[in-house]
Amino acid sequence: MKLKIAIQKSGRLYDDSVKLLKECGIDFNNSMNKLRTEASNFPLEILYLRDDDIPQYVADKVAATGIVGENVIAEKKKKVKVVQQLGFGKCRLSIAVPKDKTYAGARGLNGMRIATSYANILSAYLKKNKIKAEIHEISGSVEIAPGIGLADAICDLVSSGSTLFSNGLKEAATVMESQAALIANPRLNRQEQEILTKLIFRMKAVRKAKKNKYILLNAPDKNLNKILTLIPGMKSPTILPLAEKGWCSVHSVIMEEEFWDVIEKLKDYGAQGILVVPIEKMVI
Repeated sequence: MKLKIAIQKSGRLYDDSVKLLKECGIDFNNSMNKLRTEASNFPLEILYLRDDDIPQYVADKVAATGIVGENVIAEKKKKVKVVQQLGFGKCRLSIAVPKDKTYAGARGLNGMRIATSYANILSAYLKKNKIKAEIHEISGSVEIAPGIGLADAICDLVSSGSTLFSNGLKEAATVMESQAALIANPRLNRQEQEILTKLIFRMKAVRKAKKNKYILLNAPDKNLNKILTLIPGMKSPTILPLAEKGWCSVHSVIMEEEFWDVIEKLKDYGAQGILVVPIEKMVI
């Protein structure tokens, strides 16, 4: 039996979705001309779909699981469960107004016409903030709506903000944060659940590795205890004596977000020959 997983056929999540599965050691043909393919070394069948369709396919159990943006999950409101946030495809759904317009907070949207592809999310946001605005639901090229007189503002996905800027818009308010997530049908059979559990295990190992680095350094014995407090490792650092008396080699793992602060302190304690190496997989 193979677990069916739906991923974007094209678009902003396609490359990272394929990359993640490959990093999980899953070998498959990712030709964009195919609608489906099977892994050769893992019980997985990949379906290439439009991102807007993925929640529906998973809810109907055409696919057991899928990779899709949290914004799409929230908008489509299908009966699926989020089993794992994946850390890529990060963006935000924001309201944007013309650059020359003064934005006086959410209440300033009262009476406005807002163009969006995310009518459900926007409607909930307006209701929560007690705003009465007119929603114009359109698909694609939302950012041009104010310029052609269709709307006074838009609600759309924002990453860098460059698209807004080039269309004479500025970001006014964030409606929701989003990233790619692994979703699943809540009624998987035992075999499907077992395969999914194995897939999640691999994904977690890959994600954990990206957040950490392997560090090797030479440390003076007199400052060893201070150095170990900085790089405690997953369980305990590896310490090996060097040929030169009074020195040892320390091997450990360090979180990437702490890297520069820790490196500076290690230098202060006399550490030398510091090497930092990427970790491909990390199983704890």
